[in-house]
Amino acid sequence: MRRVTPRPLTAEAFAPYGEVISAREGVEQYPINYGATTRFNALAHVDASTDSGAPIISLFRSTPLPAPVLKIMERHPVGSQAFMPLNGRPYLVAVAPAGELDPAKIEVFLAAGDQGVNYAAGTWHHYSLALSEVSDFLVVDRAGPGENLDEVELGEADWIEVVV
Repeated sequence: MRRVTPRPLTAEAFAPYGEVISAREGVEQYPINYGATTRFNALAHVDASTDSGAPIISLFRSTPLPAPVLKIMERHPVGSQAFMPLNGRPYLVAVAPAGELDPAKIEVFLAAGDQGVNYAAGTWHHYSLALSEVSDFLVVDRAGPGENLDEVELGEADWIEVVV
C-alpha cells in the first residue's frame, strides 16, 4: 500500500484534472446588485451536452471513511462533475488523468472548506471524501441517456493510505 500526504489544492496544480471553484484573486470578478455583491464569474464550465445530456444540481451527504484508504476510482466519460462543500469543512480530492487508469498517477489534494472542484469529463477521481464529520456537497453534473459512470476497484497493492 502506498502512503501519501495530500498537498494543498490550487488551481494550477489541479488544472490537468479540471477546475478549482473558489473566490480567489486572479479570476474575473465584478460588482452586481448595486454594489452589494461581488460576482466571481465562470469559475467552472459544466460539460453535460454529450448525447442530449442536461446539467442537474444535487446534494451529496458524505460520511468520512474510518481511515482514509483509497480503494476505488471512478470517472464520468461524457460529462463534468462539480463538488462545492456546504459546511465549510476541508475534504480530500483524489484524482488521476483521463485515459486508462494508472494507480501510480493518483494524486491527492487537501481542499479547504471554501474550495470546490469541477472534474473534467473522463478524469478519474475517488468519490467525495469528507474528513472529520459528515459533510454536504452541492453537486452539478450530467443527467441523460448513455453510460456516464466507470468504476475501477484497485488491487490491494495499489490501495493508498492518506495521512492527513
